[in-house]
Amino acid sequence: MSASAQMTAADGAGPAPVRIVVAYGFWIFLLSDIIMFSALFATYAVLRGQTDGGPTGRDLFDLHSAAVETVCLLCSSYTCGLGLLAVERHRINLFYWAFALTFTLGATFLGLEIAEFARMLAAGAGPSRSAFLSAFFSLVGLHGVHITVGLVWIVFITAQLAVRGPREFVLRRLRCFSLFWHALDIIWIALLSLVYLGAQ
Repeated sequence: MSASAQMTAADGAGPAPVRIVVAYGFWIFLLSDIIMFSALFATYAVLRGQTDGGPTGRDLFDLHSAAVETVCLLCSSYTCGLGLLAVERHRINLFYWAFALTFTLGATFLGLEIAEFARMLAAGAGPSRSAFLSAFFSLVGLHGVHITVGLVWIVFITAQLAVRGPREFVLRRLRCFSLFWHALDIIWIALLSLVYLGAQ
């Protein structure tokens, strides 16, 4: 072994472990995502009164549907956490049940959101109707896109666990997904407060 290699080994220097690189990288991704949502929140806050004589949020939003969406997303966050704990304890069957529920609840949330968009579009309240509706569809629609990505991720990670088993790299990806899904919960609570409750 060369002197430089011996020094590196003695000092403990060298590339960081994969788990540390992935963890930092994923946190940077989440923070950049939150910054993007923050910009859209600020845009919506400025434009929510710019209806151009069209319908307002009070006229369009269904708080009952928003409440059901909120319950679905919060419950899916709980089942997601339960699934992660199940894998870490090697209770794979419990993980499958928990993530099946997570997917079902997330898909229900997305279905309700799509139904709301369809209802608004049928009433002529599309994103081109006013600056307020453009900001609304951009903000809520982006959150819906993230939920869609999360649902695809659930299918992928469940299939990977079934094929590869609870290996370290699979657990690492599960933890990243869990952070992503919980972050969507936090963003939805902020969205519910500003968009739906703020319109009343």
